Amino acid sequence: MSREELAALPTTTTIETAARALGLGRTRAYQLARENRFPCKVIRIGTTYRVITADLQRTLATDSKTCI
Repeated sequence: MSREELAALPTTTTIETAARALGLGRTRAYQLARENRFPCKVIRIGTTYRVITADLQRTLATDSKTCI
């Protein structure tokens, strides 16, 4: 996912979009969310999982600093 795509996301996004940005598969993302181990803030609304975009961006920024 490009920086432009990430910047254009709404306040919350789907777990599938967040997983794609983090390089995770869909199944693994849902597994981590169910186990409260997803790398950023997840909100569960009924059977739907939403990810806070600002937290996703912080997580990605931290990861990129670590890799440099």
